Amino acid sequence: MVVFWAKQALLPSGWESDVRIEADAAGTITALHTGSPPGAARRLGLVVPGMPNLHSHSFQRAMAGRAERRSATRDSFWTWREAMYAVVARMNPDRAEAVAAQMQMECLERGYTHLCEFHYLHHSADGTPYATREEMGLRQIAASGSTGMGLTLLPSLYRHGGIFAADPVPGQRPFLNDLDVYMAMMADLRRHTGPLLALGFAPHSLRAVTPEMLAAMAAEPALPIHMHLAEQQREVAECEAATGQRPAAWMLAHGFAGPRWVFIHSTHLDDAEVVGLAASGAVAGLCPQTEASLGDGIFRLPEWRGRLGIGSDSQVCLDPAQELRQLETSQRLKLEARAVATSEASPHPGRLLFDAALAGGAQASGAAIGGLAPGLRCDWVELDTTNPDLLGLSGDAALDAWVFGPGRGVVKSVAVAGRVLVESGQHIHARHIREGYIKAMREIWA
Repeated sequence: MVVFWAKQALLPSGWESDVRIEADAAGTITALHTGSPPGAARRLGLVVPGMPNLHSHSFQRAMAGRAERRSATRDSFWTWREAMYAVVARMNPDRAEAVAAQMQMECLERGYTHLCEFHYLHHSADGTPYATREEMGLRQIAASGSTGMGLTLLPSLYRHGGIFAADPVPGQRPFLNDLDVYMAMMADLRRHTGPLLALGFAPHSLRAVTPEMLAAMAAEPALPIHMHLAEQQREVAECEAATGQRPAAWMLAHGFAGPRWVFIHSTHLDDAEVVGLAASGAVAGLCPQTEASLGDGIFRLPEWRGRLGIGSDSQVCLDPAQELRQLETSQRLKLEARAVATSEASPHPGRLLFDAALAGGAQASGAAIGGLAPGLRCDWVELDTTNPDLLGLSGDAALDAWVFGPGRGVVKSVAVAGRVLVESGQHIHARHIREGYIKAMREIWA
């Protein structure tokens, strides 16, 4: 058993003081007591549950910040995609694992404790499968083993290049699988699941799969299903041209929605789609920093009445506080108002957004996470209340300062499954992981 004591902790019931947290050898919380003396427990200051990162393409950490130069044409998501394909062509299993480990480490250092990896880089640059077909997925698992981060591996099914069944482009060859091969790969990966590893389906998008493929995944019980949806206006127009319906409307009309579904971005929704997706119980998987970077657009947060979560996507930002801030401040720019994500009952936008992303991220992960409560994994983040930006603050005011303040170094320590992985703001294996990342980057960009 491991025992922690927090001076103040955010529990499902709200903020509590003098909280004793007990976890078993598997890292599951077995008991919590408030108003307790610390005794021999490890003493912590202000503690919040670890945040799930519900959408990541880890290999894109290798290109973050390197695709900003203006091209010959008007830059957009679609021109950025060509730069991404060029990086894909330079990846191999060793490099992908090293980049994933670096990315996971940085996420942990900033307060993410579980990663939903939307994994579509399956094969070599020319599309040739590796000897072990799920090799690249196993490298994501190996990276998690190195960093200690919780992982929901979401192998992506990607077969076509447009709605429906258009031919893929050459840059997509490392992504491609037929349904039967994909399902066999999923069966092999199921053998690796455990307390820190969950599995889910990821039909890439309506551009990449057919209705029959979606139906096959929906017929498999239990596992979450993640899918890009309505990210770009061009995607919406192509879907309307091919099917007569917008992407979200098509999914709803064909019964592909509900609590198992996580719709990444969901940027361009009309009124009926906003209501329908939210009512289905699906999670909107938002990546505000990436959506801003790629020029996607702004999510309709004030109208959304459903579950949501946050993710790092293209890895231009690996900080949950900054993602939450971008989500709120993009609304402020659009609406010319402040404190958009608030209510009379919850006047602090940092707290309201944190709670929402915690619940939605937990649902999306398919793992027993998302709070400090018995039966859930013991994932927590300690904020440094000696940091000048948090000095004298507690509770919701401290959360606001973390999300909206200018400072760095607010995250002091982090634990996953009761194991402390970040001390004084740095991962316990930072040097080794960084050395592997530097080696991979030198090879990728040689």
